[in-house]
Amino acid sequence: MGEFVTLFIMSSALGMDAFSIAIGMGMLGLRLKQIFNIGVTIGLFHIVMPLLGIATGKLLSNYFGMIATLIGGGLLLIIGLQMVLSSFKSDEDDRLMQPVGLGLVLFALSVSLDSFSAGLSFGMLGAKTAVTVLMIGIVSMVLSWIGLLMGSRFQHYVGSYGELLGGFILIGFGIKLIF
Repeated sequence: MGEFVTLFIMSSALGMDAFSIAIGMGMLGLRLKQIFNIGVTIGLFHIVMPLLGIATGKLLSNYFGMIATLIGGGLLLIIGLQMVLSSFKSDEDDRLMQPVGLGLVLFALSVSLDSFSAGLSFGMLGAKTAVTVLMIGIVSMVLSWIGLLMGSRFQHYVGSYGELLGGFILIGFGIKLIF
């Protein structure tokens, strides 16, 4: 049960990036069908990217052994720091990207890249693959939907604070793994 709670917290931290950017995208005045499609696409990318990362991480852990835990913790720390730093940038380009076709694919890919790195860490640590990628995908999809709906309702109130919180959570788990 403790592993499930930890995985849920980690999934939430990874989904905060999509959540915070989805708030900005929600301010574009999207219809519910568009919101649904965006959330599903983000969720799918948050399944595929960590799955690729886990496969790579498991392969690397066979060669690195005990050092894999330190590498995994270091990667989570770096991802968290990157999320914290990017939360202070004003990315107007992300907010203006249209969430259809290639724009939607690029958007989903950009918010799921950190999931690849986290998947790499999970793979090195021997996480359960199916549970891990499904949890990350579902949580990211739901957080994206919430962000899109909030953005359409509340405009500029939340902004980058979601990404900042997610970054701090990943930093905490990275430090925990290292020490």
